[in-house]
Amino acid sequence: MSSSASAIRELKIETPRGPAAVRLTEPPGPAASLLVLGHGAGGGVDAPDLTAVHDTAVAAGVRVALVTQPYRVAGRRAPAPAGHLDEAWVTVVGALGVPGLPLILGGRSSGARVACRTVTTLGAAGVLALAFPLHPPGKPEKSRAGELPATVPTLVINGDRDPFGVPEPSGAVEVIVRPGAVHDLRKDVAGTGRLAVEWLRSHGWAH
Repeated sequence: MSSSASAIRELKIETPRGPAAVRLTEPPGPAASLLVLGHGAGGGVDAPDLTAVHDTAVAAGVRVALVTQPYRVAGRRAPAPAGHLDEAWVTVVGALGVPGLPLILGGRSSGARVACRTVTTLGAAGVLALAFPLHPPGKPEKSRAGELPATVPTLVINGDRDPFGVPEPSGAVEVIVRPGAVHDLRKDVAGTGRLAVEWLRSHGWAH
């Protein structure tokens, strides 16, 4: 993706939990949807899988927003409580929404959980969950499967060697397992980007 093909804006959006940062990229032509992506607990929006999905989606006509949570903007690595993350995320997405444009929420790991927890509140059309952490490592009894949306189209992409586990497909939730990949999904990130955009296209959310 070349800078001449798309416009990138860096935004600061005030939330009840402090300012969040947004990198908003416009596709070369008319946008088919708005995809808002959040980062993992200790990482940022430049994670390889997020970058691959961003680049592939923009090339396919998707407006993509990469959201940095306020705690990361403030320089902290330890994640804020779930309620704080959700509150900031809802504020940011509400400020970015465009009437008539399908809204897709997503992210990796902690960001995927935030997207899943807020999909109903925000009225999103779908969820893209990268490396959804089904349970803490070594604690399968502490399942977070209940956070996955029951009725909203959701794509989960996880590695088969992810110590955080792999969700099972259920209802509107599709699961793609990447062979040989762990929680960071660094193995074949280009393939992960293609799979995400194929799913977006299947719902009419990408060109």
